[in-house]
Amino acid sequence: MAITKALNILAFGVVLFCCTSNTEDITTKLEDIQEQEDTNTFKNDTLKIIALGDSYTIGESVCSSCKFPEQLKDSIVNIISDATIELTVIAKTGWTTSALKNALEAETLAEDYDIATLLIGVNNQFQRRPFELFEKEFPELVTKAVTYAGGKAKNLIVISIPDYAFTPFGNGNLNISNGINTYNTFIKNYCDANNITYVFITDITRQGIENPSLVANDGLHPSTLAYSKFVSRLLPEALEKIGYNTD
Repeated sequence: MAITKALNILAFGVVLFCCTSNTEDITTKLEDIQEQEDTNTFKNDTLKIIALGDSYTIGESVCSSCKFPEQLKDSIVNIISDATIELTVIAKTGWTTSALKNALEAETLAEDYDIATLLIGVNNQFQRRPFELFEKEFPELVTKAVTYAGGKAKNLIVISIPDYAFTPFGNGNLNISNGINTYNTFIKNYCDANNITYVFITDITRQGIENPSLVANDGLHPSTLAYSKFVSRLLPEALEKIGYNTD
């Protein structure tokens, strides 16, 4: 099967769901990068993916090929056999939005990725950082991710935060779930307001107590199986973003 090279023109209206003092600056940046020509093409049949996040992206306590970005890459190759995929992962266990922002500012990254993923926020909740900090920094990270994705907001996939309450570590703590809900509600509302793809996977992790195979051996993070279930939801979105056609 071949890769379809498609040209799509996207008019993207930005209505930010954020009440921070730098909202107007972020809005302007998003509008500027989204005015670029929206073209999905592959150079030499190479697909570039960048995954940004924390322990859930780096795959804490699972094998190096078991984290969801690697599984997503492998799943695309299984479908598009003639594609070469270049995967970049910028993530570390324990990273908050501030830590990810600082790491990205220290990096010089290309701005021609075909797909970008962003999964961040659990450590803000776990470390009890002010929620207002997340409200400020999450939109800034979205802007960064869109920039890496060639300035095309439609090539970004934002992933909901897993719920670690449903692990041996969390032990069913409702306060954890309520906190995760607060973050995910903000993320969803922001993505909806800005026409950004949002993939909800939190319900998968909320089966962790009744299905221990969804929890890694550390009793806290998702297992390889859980990540494969994440990918089952991410894959259709990823294929759509690269213009893949099964015809």
